[in-house]
Amino acid sequence: MTPKEHFDLDVSRETLERLKEYSDLVERWNPKINLVSRNSLKDLWTRHIQDSVQVFRCAEPAQNWVDLGSGGGFPGLVCAIIAIEESPDTKFTLVESDQRKSAFLRTVIRECGANCTVISRRIEALEPLGADILSARALADLKTLISFCDRHLRASGTALLPKGANWKKELLEAQEEWQFQVEPITSVTEPQAAILKIKGVSRG
Repeated sequence: MTPKEHFDLDVSRETLERLKEYSDLVERWNPKINLVSRNSLKDLWTRHIQDSVQVFRCAEPAQNWVDLGSGGGFPGLVCAIIAIEESPDTKFTLVESDQRKSAFLRTVIRECGANCTVISRRIEALEPLGADILSARALADLKTLISFCDRHLRASGTALLPKGANWKKELLEAQEEWQFQVEPITSVTEPQAAILKIKGVSRG
């Protein structure tokens, strides 16, 4: 399947080839380690890759991008692949405690040449990572993610957190405990969903 047949990712031909190589590896590894659900595998380009590309488009220039609970690499590894050409100085750190998924991530990084490191530990066990950009997708509720931001995001940093149709409810719950600035950006893949662009996290 060629993604250009369905939508325009607005990336170079070389980046598109790397993303195709990545998608082939997802399809090859998925039956063994369940990187994405079997139902969503057939919509890999729209549901996972395009969804991750839009996160990259929301980001400001950064030296240190941290992706928590990276799983199959969405959005962190997709963003790192785009950054090979568009932001080559950005260093990505992918945090994934599952050893098999970490092995998959390292395989893609090696094959695609992304500027990435994988940390195979639980998020709660890590020293602060000092992220300029922090991303996490399908990992936890927003209140929990904000606590991770408080620990791992620089004071001047930005969190990019894709959330589903229930994002307004999660936002209200998070604001009961935390103070932060938030800019909701409507998702291009799901109009009811949003990417929450968050800055200035502190205890409420």
